[in-house]
Amino acid sequence: MKIIDSLKWRYATKKFDKTKEISSTNIQLLKEAVNLTATSYGLQPFKVLIIENPEIREKLKAAAWGQPQLTDSFVLFLFCNYTNVGEKEVDNYLELRAKINNLNVSESADYGNMMKSQMASMSPEQMKVWTSKQTYIALGTLMAAASELGIDSGPMEGFDKENFDKILGLKEKGLTASVMCALGYRSQDDPFLAFKKVRKPLEDMYETV
Repeated sequence: MKIIDSLKWRYATKKFDKTKEISSTNIQLLKEAVNLTATSYGLQPFKVLIIENPEIREKLKAAAWGQPQLTDSFVLFLFCNYTNVGEKEVDNYLELRAKINNLNVSESADYGNMMKSQMASMSPEQMKVWTSKQTYIALGTLMAAASELGIDSGPMEGFDKENFDKILGLKEKGLTASVMCALGYRSQDDPFLAFKKVRKPLEDMYETV
């Protein structure tokens, strides 16, 4: 499996080569991979900001304790989860589902009611946790896809999310910053480049029951 070799090759890149650019073709492939990721009910309760603007990235860097990946990588993918998902979002999904599969939307009424019931049963905090979890599934897909393309990635949780929300005006859009990924190509003097990947032995990771 090529994916195994690709995953062995990747690591959480800390220092990027600022002279190397990701092609527009590969950016498009990464966007498609994220869009194809699995999510609960297929609702995709998040949005991805592709942050290229140097001025914005400098502001975000300050809100991420000066981590150089914010400005040295070629691009940032910031996953932002919706803070509320309700009947409107479920109806929009069912309409799209019916259109793509040439169905009558009424055929999915019971499925829709079940989803709406699940959404209604969540507290605001539970809703935020649930939608945030979906972004991590997508993050994994992004990093795996990037490794297949020979693109380096660095997932990042270490930032002031409230400050990110303010800088990007996310609250007004019903969003909040969840997790991000710096993408580009590794610098050959990244000190982490020489480290071998450390993972548990398979017999410690897995147990058959």
